[in-house]
Amino acid sequence: METAGYVLGQLKDQGQPLRLIQAFENPAKDRWTPIYLEDGCLDVDDSSINWTGADGLVYRLPMGTLSAVLLGPLTTVTHAAVEACADSNTPVCWIGEDGLRFHDFGITPNHNNTRRRNHAKLWADKQKRAEIARRMFQKRLVGMDVHAHSIIELRGMEGIRERAKYAELGQQYGVNWKGRKYDKPNWIPADNINRALSAANASLHAVCTAVCCSLGYLPSLGFIHDSGTLPFINDVVDLYKELISFPAVFLAVRQQPEGSGELVRTLLKERIEQEKLLQKMPRDLEELIQ
Repeated sequence: METAGYVLGQLKDQGQPLRLIQAFENPAKDRWTPIYLEDGCLDVDDSSINWTGADGLVYRLPMGTLSAVLLGPLTTVTHAAVEACADSNTPVCWIGEDGLRFHDFGITPNHNNTRRRNHAKLWADKQKRAEIARRMFQKRLVGMDVHAHSIIELRGMEGIRERAKYAELGQQYGVNWKGRKYDKPNWIPADNINRALSAANASLHAVCTAVCCSLGYLPSLGFIHDSGTLPFINDVVDLYKELISFPAVFLAVRQQPEGSGELVRTLLKERIEQEKLLQKMPRDLEELIQ
């Protein structure tokens, strides 16, 4: 995710009109990048949604073509701006400094509740819930017969595979990896690579939340995870961490050992665009949750 000035500069370079686009029907897979905003105000004038930064510059946001608005610290947002985002079916997420926290999200309107009803129906059936969980594990445990193991066993195997992947990336990028260690209430003791991983995963969490909500899935009904407030989002994030956030983080720390949050978000955004995540995720979810 980028700051407003950088992203809007790109939009201007592409000659795109910076105006409010009423795009209630515009699905996530047809939208551009998410945008990260901090230290400013999101408001509406007569014809557009505007972002006013701390530097006093005003940018018009093409809200109907953004996949999500991620609001960071020192941000204020007016009622009219949230209403306009809802009219454009653009999800809004509130995240912490450098993406280290995911606080909340605004559910977007979705006039078709077919996916919600189907999601709830499949979740309520224990056999089908387990089958979908196995499909999710199969995407990561490639070549393994996931039906030969219980869900608990698959969780343990996935944990082992993920730890091995961290070590592999550490060697590949020349980053000193000592293990995944962090304490949410106290980030100070964590080393740079762990803080960067937390920042990237939180931003990816916000993007996945935005896409899932805009498509009409139920964040609170998970197939693998069952605790917390957004277990389904945790299911989805786990599908893409290795593809999106892990490479971005290890590359960022290799380039800047202090683990700059801005660089992590920049490289994460590049990975999202490179892997066409906003096009890939809707297709994957449709395939998984039949």
